[in-house]
Amino acid sequence: MELNWQEMLFEFFGGLGIFLFSIKFMGEGLQKAAGNKLRDILDRYTTNPLMGVIAGLLFTVLIQSSAGTIVIIIGLVSAGFMTLRQSIGVIMGANIGTTMKAFIFGFEIGDFALPIMAIGAFIIFLFKKKMVQHIGEVAFGFGGLFLGLELMMSGMSPLQRLSSFTDFTLQMSDQPLLGVIAGTAMTILIQSSSASVAILQGIYAEDLVSLHGALPILFGDNIGTTITAILASIGASVSARRAAVAHVLFNVVGSIVFLIFLTPFTLYMEWIADVFSLENKMQIAFAHGTFNVVNVILQFPLIGAWVYLLVKFLPGEDVNIKYKPKHLEEDLIEDFPSIAIGQAKEEILRMGNFSIQGLEKTFEYLKTGNKQNADDAYHLEDAINHLDTKITNYLVKISSQPLSSQDSTRHFMLLGTTRDLERIGDHFENIIELIDYQEEQHFHLTQDALEDISAMFELTINTVKKAVEALDLNDDFLAQEVAEQEHVIDRMERQFRKNHIIRLNEGLCSGHAGVMFVDILSNLERIGDHSVNIADAILGKRI
Repeated sequence: MELNWQEMLFEFFGGLGIFLFSIKFMGEGLQKAAGNKLRDILDRYTTNPLMGVIAGLLFTVLIQSSAGTIVIIIGLVSAGFMTLRQSIGVIMGANIGTTMKAFIFGFEIGDFALPIMAIGAFIIFLFKKKMVQHIGEVAFGFGGLFLGLELMMSGMSPLQRLSSFTDFTLQMSDQPLLGVIAGTAMTILIQSSSASVAILQGIYAEDLVSLHGALPILFGDNIGTTITAILASIGASVSARRAAVAHVLFNVVGSIVFLIFLTPFTLYMEWIADVFSLENKMQIAFAHGTFNVVNVILQFPLIGAWVYLLVKFLPGEDVNIKYKPKHLEEDLIEDFPSIAIGQAKEEILRMGNFSIQGLEKTFEYLKTGNKQNADDAYHLEDAINHLDTKITNYLVKISSQPLSSQDSTRHFMLLGTTRDLERIGDHFENIIELIDYQEEQHFHLTQDALEDISAMFELTINTVKKAVEALDLNDDFLAQEVAEQEHVIDRMERQFRKNHIIRLNEGLCSGHAGVMFVDILSNLERIGDHSVNIADAILGKRI
């Protein structure tokens, strides 16, 4: 019988599209339902590699995306919130967590895909509560996964009548390395190990490949998924690149080990399938899970060696590693609360320096359009938010101790200052987003507008510097200068707004550019306000 190639391709690629969309939709729904503290969980509960494995596993199960977990890990390592040693443990856990989807795909519930999607859609459109809508998104995506799988399997099933395809699968059984290459290439192409494993489950379920030929493809799927880490690490810190390479090495070494013992592993899986009466798709799920669990067990003791080798062959020092708190000694809080307040101040000064660096990077991004400056500023804003949480928690613990009147005043001032510095980070992030919007919409500020913003930017940066220096030295004279410069910033904003209206009336400026210009002025003016808050605290006006 002649194959209908058009129908096959439409069903397969249509099913693949639905499958990929459903994975993304379900993962986003899970993340929204779980809240935005998932990233903090990774940061907080990865104190050692073993905790990292557990955190990586649970995190990946929650968001249903090992790629998402890896991207977040790269970001945390790049910003210095997680060490290379910790990250390797989380990567191992993510590899185990991603096997959960293969087990889900192993169940034959394709007949219920459309009713599940209908229930999800009704929940999304009939309920107004966000949490309920997120649950509906999860249900809709879950049903879509199985609809996509059914279509892919339907599209692939006629291939068993194609002699050239059966010859190729037989060749993969005889040459396992060919299967590894095929699996790697397939995952890199579609950018989803879950999809490639699901496709493999479909191929094996249709008896298009033997178990001995399917397992090397599975190993290749695991290698191919590391491309996400490589892409995420481009332009990141040295530690982030090391973490990405660790992900590659972990899966490549595991694949080599399993290839060496391919025949015993095949016999073992056949025995497991016989004992538990596993369907073909569930056999691949068990093989996928076994591969990743055993790989973690084998390589977990080697984490120290991996760290040593990665540092040796990817030399370099990360400036970002300093972003973690340096001065917040918990032991001082109960016995020496006055000294602990001083330690909090030292950390706040570091936070202030990050605010200055973030403003400078944002200004460079405005002038040059170099995306690296924006990325650096975002990392600095992450660091500021992280320190804000750590310092605030530290100061709250101090407040439970008996404090002198002077220490209580210092404590109150530092709490407010921390908040002001965090808001400065928010404002330069707002400015970066405005610059990004300008790039997306392809409009430009006039030369006069750029000169106005540059003048205000330079004064604002100088004002923040003086505020941080005044805090460091407890200098009333510098604090007074900050207050005076803030008045100049206010006058600049009013004058530059008038200049903008004149340009607008003369047709020299577009509406979009004008809105961006005014918003940047507004953010800079508010940064000036936060700087003067710090100065007022030093001068005693906020106490």
